[in-house]
Amino acid sequence: MPLRSRLAIMSALAVAIAIGAVALVSYVAVRDRLHEQMDKSIAGTGGPVGGQYWRDLRGDRAGAASPCGPQRPANPPNPPSNPNNEYHSPALVSITYYDGASTCALPGSTQVTGQPSDLQIAGQAPDTAGIWRDGVTKETGEKVRIEVVPAPTGSGVFLKSQPYQPIDDSLSSLAWLLFVVSLIGIGGAVTAGLLVARAALRPVDVLTEAVEHVARTEDLSVRMPVAGHDEIARLSESFNAMTAALQSSRDEQKRLVDDAGHELRTPLTSLRTTIDLLIRSEESGRPLPEGKRTELLTGARTQMRELTMLIADLLELSRPEQSSPVTAPVALHEVTARAVERVRPRGVARETPVTISEDLRPWTTHGDGAALERAVVNLLDNAVKFAPPGSNVEVRLANGALTVRDRGPGIAPEELPHVFERFWRSPTARAMPGSGLGLAIAARAARESGGAIMFERPHDGPGTVARLLLPGTAEA
Repeated sequence: MPLRSRLAIMSALAVAIAIGAVALVSYVAVRDRLHEQMDKSIAGTGGPVGGQYWRDLRGDRAGAASPCGPQRPANPPNPPSNPNNEYHSPALVSITYYDGASTCALPGSTQVTGQPSDLQIAGQAPDTAGIWRDGVTKETGEKVRIEVVPAPTGSGVFLKSQPYQPIDDSLSSLAWLLFVVSLIGIGGAVTAGLLVARAALRPVDVLTEAVEHVARTEDLSVRMPVAGHDEIARLSESFNAMTAALQSSRDEQKRLVDDAGHELRTPLTSLRTTIDLLIRSEESGRPLPEGKRTELLTGARTQMRELTMLIADLLELSRPEQSSPVTAPVALHEVTARAVERVRPRGVARETPVTISEDLRPWTTHGDGAALERAVVNLLDNAVKFAPPGSNVEVRLANGALTVRDRGPGIAPEELPHVFERFWRSPTARAMPGSGLGLAIAARAARESGGAIMFERPHDGPGTVARLLLPGTAEA
């Protein structure tokens, strides 16, 4: 079922429950009010309790204890007018005398059936509280409401009654009216729910079409218009951020593949040329001079080493970057000491050795120890590579700040924003060995450990200062 249909059904169901509850409460309130008014109408009829109506009923027969005796006039006189509203018209309230042995109705009244339990208040004072009950008429069995009150004299009681039929007819009409109004309200709620759901979900339809377009065409340049600050706007912003991230990831992946192919082409071409020369020398039977052969083999080994390092760097960069810092404790001073020992032989191997001095104070951080050691090695390699012959590379660690200072030519200010880009190499350093991935790997390791890395130009002379900042504590 479509979402708009479900919303319309849920809204219609909610309105139906509300209308049904209101209709039920209204019906019960009206019914109780009508019953209350009927009881007041019955209770307000006081004529039979007064002596005048009693005398009219018995026909002024002296000593008649019961108005229902055999000597009762055939046509008793109508009750006189009562300007004091002592009783209501018999057409509204019927009055029946009942003494257990005989039953008779007052003129103009409908006779109802008495019960032996009604006589429990017979002979009591006229102001005695009456007994309320439901009953039926004697001839037709129509349901009536009855108040039992004591008669002025004798052992009988008066049954004042009023039929339920007018109230039942009114309640039946009210029930049909509420039913029809409820149906109209529910139908209107369904129609309104469909219209509201269609209008509310129109932005969702647009977003759905955009997602389907992206899935069908892989066009990540699609952007959704954002208006307002509601949930739809937030969803549109999230969609735009997602497509932008995917587009950036795709572009970065394409750039990585292109750059990797370009970087791999050089060592592979050199290796193929070297191997072709060696194979041609063997096939032709004309051996190369010993010095030339050794030079070719040494060059091939160097190219293989660079190729191996390049592939390792590419594998490191292809690993998904961790979204949260690693929580394993790492002694940064120990990691730096090991990195210095690994790089120091490379500085000594130069024609004019480059030395490395270290001043490392304890600092414990959290991260990947192997990744941090590789990052420090890359920083030291970069410093040793550009350090002038016979110079010294200074390595210091204090309060979570690791600095590597060389005395080389430095980095131009316009080149500083690019030093951590993949495969980026300064124009003055493209003739030197390297793939341009070392600093990118170092920056990634710093981010994964919750830190940062940067290059600065020193104020006290030539060279470059690489600064690695990592959170932690000075406790070893």
